[in-house]
Amino acid sequence: MSPQEQSNLPATLPEEHVRRALLEAVIYVAEQPLTPAQISESLSFPLSTVTGDLDKLIKDYKDASRGIEVRVVAGGYKMFTKAEYHEAVRSFVKTLRPKFKLSRPALETLSVIAYKQPVTIPEMQAVRGVNVTGVVHTLLSRKLISTAGRKKIMGRPMMYKTTKEFLVQFGLSDLSELPNLKELEELSRNALSEDSTENAKSSVPEVTTSATKTNN
Repeated sequence: MSPQEQSNLPATLPEEHVRRALLEAVIYVAEQPLTPAQISESLSFPLSTVTGDLDKLIKDYKDASRGIEVRVVAGGYKMFTKAEYHEAVRSFVKTLRPKFKLSRPALETLSVIAYKQPVTIPEMQAVRGVNVTGVVHTLLSRKLISTAGRKKIMGRPMMYKTTKEFLVQFGLSDLSELPNLKELEELSRNALSEDSTENAKSSVPEVTTSATKTNN
């Protein structure tokens, strides 16, 4: 820490329970995962103090009485619902707003990008056997992928890679946590099964209708 940064620190730090309450508050309101450095700078706490308090905060949230937890995702800290409550929370959220989901072509294309990145559109099409230009534009608009420069071959096609938002949406700390192919196939089967169920429900006339933030 530079002398200038040290001069910005308060003469006396708040008590531990106050510091951890502040950490909890800023992590809760932040839309993106917060790094220890960001928290240290914004709250004017020493980085070592922030790191120690974050470790204790994570332990506190592991208590069985808690419905959410603090996890390290994409290099930062973010709040998520606990795994054992995912299905119940997901079912509840479905009653409040339309489900945000990717189509099967988008999911398959995103999988190719995730496993082969950086990858060009012709390379994606060689794997999938269909034109993926429209799907790539959709993934770009949702900020799940971004450009990664041009490949040094004839024509210099643009390459694409997954983003930090991709890690956040899928609850991954880094790309090493990507599911293996067998797990990915299982996820795809479940998604297709869920889509079929939703389509069947949508074909039945509704008799009544009813009249938020959650992380999976």
